[in-house]
Amino acid sequence: MSAWQWLLDSAGVVLLVVIGYGLLLVVRRRLLSRHGGTFELSARIGARGQQPEAGRGWVLGLGRYRDERLEWFRIFSPSPWPRRSWERANLRITGQREPTGQEAFALYGGHLVVVCSTPKGAVELAMSPSALTGFSSWLESGPPGSDWDRRRAHH
Repeated sequence: MSAWQWLLDSAGVVLLVVIGYGLLLVVRRRLLSRHGGTFELSARIGARGQQPEAGRGWVLGLGRYRDERLEWFRIFSPSPWPRRSWERANLRITGQREPTGQEAFALYGGHLVVVCSTPKGAVELAMSPSALTGFSSWLESGPPGSDWDRRRAHH
């Protein structure tokens, strides 16, 4: 086999792998959407126990509300399992801001940075204004019947 044929075969294999990976990501997103609506949600990831440097550490992803949890999936990962998950009862919004400096290039356009507190420390999430409205509503609401269950427990 000549060098140009080997090169052409290699390029064909690489192209098939890239197309296959792209199809896998599309199918994954569809499957994730079947079990609850998904929305664009970036998370700021730092080294364990450390705050990331300014403008660094953002990872693009998808958010999904599932039962009493907000699940976060990396956008380019083929994994069907969430990379991070936060319980509704343990998540509080403590602030929001516009992306600054290099963050504007690392995030989806038009997204706001939302700072949340959790028992494990602060978490920074970035989402669209409409997703933030839904996120705030989800945090403030409880599952159906939860008020009734609490009232019954006190009587």
